[in-house]
Amino acid sequence: MLSRFRSEKTTRIPVVRLQGMIIARSSPLKNTLSLAGCAAMLEKAFHDKRAPAVAILVNSPGGSAVQARLIFKRIRDLAEENKKHVFVFIEDAAASGGYMIACAGDEIYADPSSIVGSIGVISSSFGFPEFLKKTGIERRVYTAGKNKALLDPFQPEKKEDIGYLQTLQLEIHELFIHLVKDRRKDRINDDNDDELFSGLFWTGIKGKELGLIDGLGDVRSVLKARYGKATRLKLISGPRSLFASYKPAVSITFGHDTVDALLIVAEEHALRIRYGL
Repeated sequence: MLSRFRSEKTTRIPVVRLQGMIIARSSPLKNTLSLAGCAAMLEKAFHDKRAPAVAILVNSPGGSAVQARLIFKRIRDLAEENKKHVFVFIEDAAASGGYMIACAGDEIYADPSSIVGSIGVISSSFGFPEFLKKTGIERRVYTAGKNKALLDPFQPEKKEDIGYLQTLQLEIHELFIHLVKDRRKDRINDDNDDELFSGLFWTGIKGKELGLIDGLGDVRSVLKARYGKATRLKLISGPRSLFASYKPAVSITFGHDTVDALLIVAEEHALRIRYGL
């Protein structure tokens, strides 16, 4: 019995965790997700020659469509270059850009309570023209190019500006739809297009019915069932932030970067509330 146990082959699977709001820049106060922030981890995981696959944990409510697509493409490029099977495991959410990244998986799994989908495009802001009038503040804007101040939040909305923005949104939405259809292929039913690509989101249970994911399960259970009980998961860590272990004794000075970081935190919180998280 002892010799049989020793002869059992151990399979090592690199695991990369991708979590947070997807944004072009990183934040010292909150986990954020960008290609620059995760590229090194992905490279390390996919270049493990002994591993037959790479597991990616996704937990993101969305964010930048550009960064989401760049991360998706980097995962697919590395998978093809290194001939690795890609498993994606959704934790709390893979919504909007988070689901775009999840589509890089050859197989996608989620918890029954995970939030998946939200295949759409959104732009949001605030308008302050009446506030300026009431406070007596005069807004001065000088441009070269008649559309340079397009959608200025301190000026009244214009129908033509909104129409232009919606045209851009439709183009990006079409790219998103094409990506999902290309990756999920015969696993989703074309008859459900109006529902699937409406921006709605679902639990993992419904997501499986719709073909957005392949199954329900967690990374450890699924990979041990696939590669055997001796399977070992190796978490690939990213570069350590200078802020990771820093605890100020009294207070934080709120400079430009810190204010930006707090805005990112607030925006991610708003996104997660939208999905009931």
